Amino acid sequence: RYFVIKSYTEDDVHKSLKYEIWSSTDPGNKRLDKAFKECAGRGPIYLFFSVNASGHFCGMAEMLTSVDYTRSSTVWASDKWKGVFKVRWIFVRDIPNAVLRNIRLNNTQERKPVTNSRDTQELLPEAGHEMLRIFFTHPAKTSLLQDFAFYEVCPVIRRSIIL
Repeated sequence: RYFVIKSYTEDDVHKSLKYEIWSSTDPGNKRLDKAFKECAGRGPIYLFFSVNASGHFCGMAEMLTSVDYTRSSTVWASDKWKGVFKVRWIFVRDIPNAVLRNIRLNNTQERKPVTNSRDTQELLPEAGHEMLRIFFTHPAKTSLLQDFAFYEVCPVIRRSIIL
């Protein structure tokens, strides 16, 4: 199964890459956890990541565990995310929305483009396969990895400003 993840910040996606975890809103975590448990042993859950207002999708990861509601993480830009699950990143590359706009959310009344998805929006298998094909074949020129050093230095700079 396939889901779209909409992140508020690129920094949170960086943290996901670094620590191999993710957390969503409470309703989002419940939706993903339910899907993970329904698929147990019968196939993966793939997550396509996009940062709000970025104009592109930035990667794809596999959900490896159910949501652990007893844990939270202090790595996120906001402390409101409760519950954590493990992910394994498969693709880290920027795919412009223009390349993906023709993929439609045929499981919604509006049939909007995938680029207009909400967080934890499930994709029909055909749409997920097409997203996967594009991530595999598109000659991406940029990725979050190019900014990785910047995000590693940011916490140090923030701490030195506060002190």
